[in-house]
Amino acid sequence: MTVCPVRVKAATMNDSIADFDFHLPDSAIAHEPARPRDSARLLHVPAGEETLGDLRIRDLPSLLRKGDLLLANDTSVIPAQLHGLRGEAKIGITLDRILPDGTWHALIRNARRLHDGDIITFPGTDGTAQVVKRDAEGGATLRFSTEGPAFDAFLRTAGALALPPYIHRPNGPTEQDSQDYRTIFAEHEGAVAAPTAGLHFTPELLSAIDDMGVRRATLTLHVGAGTFLPVRGDDISSHTMHAERGYISAETADIINETRRNGGRVVAVGTTTLRLLESAADESGMVHPFAGETSIFIRPGYRFRATDALMTNFHLPKSTLFMLVCAFAGTVLMREAYRHAVETGYRFYSYGDGCFLDGLTA
Repeated sequence: MTVCPVRVKAATMNDSIADFDFHLPDSAIAHEPARPRDSARLLHVPAGEETLGDLRIRDLPSLLRKGDLLLANDTSVIPAQLHGLRGEAKIGITLDRILPDGTWHALIRNARRLHDGDIITFPGTDGTAQVVKRDAEGGATLRFSTEGPAFDAFLRTAGALALPPYIHRPNGPTEQDSQDYRTIFAEHEGAVAAPTAGLHFTPELLSAIDDMGVRRATLTLHVGAGTFLPVRGDDISSHTMHAERGYISAETADIINETRRNGGRVVAVGTTTLRLLESAADESGMVHPFAGETSIFIRPGYRFRATDALMTNFHLPKSTLFMLVCAFAGTVLMREAYRHAVETGYRFYSYGDGCFLDGLTA
């Protein structure tokens, strides 16, 4: 393990997006994952005046304690990228989330060519989608001609993984991506993007964590296409987060609450896990069962209720995810941690390395 000193100074925050900008060379964005998965690097970002620690993902057990709870997102990615036709017009579709009535909200490329009631066809399949309603933000509500298992089969034929635009795939996602872009926790289909902190885990790593007396549990947040959207404008207070659907069972809520009552930490694997966990927590920090949508926007000034530590990947400049980690560990500290990560060759984003944040009050 190597370390570098951290000097944390007080900072005055405002709602300017410039506070969340930093230099990130293109070469820092990972286009392939580390192999094996737990060989990726892990930056330990402790609370307060301690030092940054350069580790590997396989060293994660050294940062955990007996009685902690490792909480992960068990969503599974669907092939959400579709290419359809409205007459002769090409329409690009990225599924966002399923709605309670069985329709889908989707982000649309060439949305101006669509009107309510239009029928979109998908070459090579019998499937169609009707435009129920366009929205003002370049999206639309679609009703597909099939549902349930038939719709799943349609997606396997017509769809492709919606890899982040930062991953270079000039010919589209590969067969290897279909394996790489899936976490060991994946169980419930519905996400557009993978909860990427979970990509680092292997059976051997989970076994080592279990042997320490660390409990494990899962929740489900189906990550939507809005995760790829940039913050527009200079004032982050005007940004609107896209809704995502999530579920926390009564059993998982009980495990979370019991862990904290007994003095253990709830360690969230990924920002998606953290966002749903915080959405389900009341003012006292008690977590309740959850089934619905959340559009929580976490930025500096937010008071965390139920999350004690966070394992996450490295995020892009001016992104809502970088704002979230700044809220969790402090903006000055996270800017220093990211400067260190860039200078020492950490790999960023979905296929990149990870960091472990103790949080402001750890």
